[in-house]
Amino acid sequence: MLAQTGTGTPPAGDAYLHELKWDGVRAVTAWDGDSVSMRSRNDNEMSATYPELARGAHQLEAGVVVDGEVVTLDADGVPSFELLQRRMNLHAPGLVSEAVEAVPVTYVVFDLLHRGGKSLLAMPLEDRLGHLAELELPTGFVLSTTHDDPGPIWEFARDRGIEGVVSKRRGSLYRPGVRSPDWIKSVVFRSVRALVVGFTEGEGGRSGGFGALILGLPDESTMRWIGSVGSGFSEADVRSIRTALDQMAVPESPFETGVQIPGQITWVEPALVAMVQYKQWTGAGRLRGPSFKGFTDTPVGEVSWQAEGPGSPG
Repeated sequence: MLAQTGTGTPPAGDAYLHELKWDGVRAVTAWDGDSVSMRSRNDNEMSATYPELARGAHQLEAGVVVDGEVVTLDADGVPSFELLQRRMNLHAPGLVSEAVEAVPVTYVVFDLLHRGGKSLLAMPLEDRLGHLAELELPTGFVLSTTHDDPGPIWEFARDRGIEGVVSKRRGSLYRPGVRSPDWIKSVVFRSVRALVVGFTEGEGGRSGGFGALILGLPDESTMRWIGSVGSGFSEADVRSIRTALDQMAVPESPFETGVQIPGQITWVEPALVAMVQYKQWTGAGRLRGPSFKGFTDTPVGEVSWQAEGPGSPG
């Protein structure tokens, strides 16, 4: 069962239960008393990739099928998809063994689909969660907490850099494979002001325009690359912005060290300040999920890594 994307903050009122949106890999885990199966959204078997969780599943009641998210927590206890990528798609036993030690994972369980070999899919959400709360979860498995009021966990997600909140309609059934309005995901979007320092050449429908704007933030005497933004533009935006950028072209990169950006690049004078919406900062100081929102009249001299980067007052 999948969630539909909401249009803002989580829905108010008494119709929903709310929980944090865990940024990881979805997994449905089954234990029949003899063998364990961990299936991804694409129905790929993941037991060999996360052997510590597969071993833990042996401690569940036989005949249980649970739904949850495999996550990796960073040093601040925040789910980090960037870290989890070091565990994903590993199959060779030696590599998996090393990764288990280097990048521990947690399985956040948020639904119960079968118990005692009996389907709970047609059981209301609250009843499924009641059965789930009765289970003794093994080491590495954590129960997701639901809340009546979305306000506090929405603020928590926003303040801690967590992706957002999932709201689930009370009394709703579990509908496998359906992106249902009974589940609504509300994503915390943040914004940053950044300098446009270049662009990549457009291809296909954007031929003659640009593919993405290259973004930077001054950090004392250097320029930091914080990523590129290629979404959020209309066709008219692409044409008009490209015309302006062509007049601002400069021969050299503003970055002191080599920055690996795919595509044909044109560097420009860093005179435009873009407002960019994003989900999170990566550990490497890049924007995750950036989307262009427009240009601002903020003076270039007020835009810096210290003012806009991770943990900044803004």
